Amino acid sequence: MHYCSKCGSTVTLRIPADDTRERHVCNGCATVHYINPRNVVGTIPVWGEQVLLCRRAIQPRHGFWTLPAGFMEIGESTTHGAARETLEEAGAHVEIGPLFSLINVPHVEQVHLFYLAKLPAPEFSAGEESLEVALFYEHEIPWSELAFPTTKQTLQWFFADRSAGLLEQGTGIVVRSRDILPSETI
Repeated sequence: MHYCSKCGSTVTLRIPADDTRERHVCNGCATVHYINPRNVVGTIPVWGEQVLLCRRAIQPRHGFWTLPAGFMEIGESTTHGAARETLEEAGAHVEIGPLFSLINVPHVEQVHLFYLAKLPAPEFSAGEESLEVALFYEHEIPWSELAFPTTKQTLQWFFADRSAGLLEQGTGIVVRSRDILPSETI
């Protein structure tokens, strides 16, 4: 950050009074600019025994497969954002279920949240950000062609929990959480 979004003056990276971290502080109006992580919200869309994946039509990781997800917008909840991203990328309307995974990716200033989601019908189509969209059984997942470590981790947890019977109604979903390290990027 070089200029203040409030008054246009230059900013300096320094520790403001009553703070413990360096922040961008405006040299003109003294506004402290906080830079916070961005939330990526998405779904694990399920139809029977299959999950819906999208092949990316954009960078990063063009041509690789991922769960439908994207950046949360101002003014929407995480569930609304996850449903919106699923509709935009996969042309699929879903019934949002519970939060399934929360993965911190601090080296790219992101937090990824994936919700279980039910496809009420096998109706989907590639959106502008997807080359194609398809349903996969677990044994068909293109593991070596997954776009991101968060997608791979979420799918691994999903299939392990489903195999263990933890996704059945009434058993109580446990949110899976971990941190992705810079060395885990693809």
